[in-house]
Amino acid sequence: MNDRRTFNTAARARWNAPIHNCLKAIDAHTELFLSHGDHWHEEKAIMLRGYVHELKAWILLQEELQQENQNSEKAEFIPH
Repeated sequence: MNDRRTFNTAARARWNAPIHNCLKAIDAHTELFLSHGDHWHEEKAIMLRGYVHELKAWILLQEELQQENQNSEKAEFIPH
């Protein structure tokens, strides 16, 4: 396993498996579209890509907010 796959935060921990499953579903829909030309599968792959993109953006925002909270908590405890 490489560093990219082992990197984790509290904000993304619960979403790793659902994202992985969505990516597998995207692959399955894409494969069926390419082999059978059924545009319904193409539409579902596009929909899932959009969802995963939005979810990852939300996760990054949550990580930024957590980091800001940690930084502000540290700043409060610095003796002057």
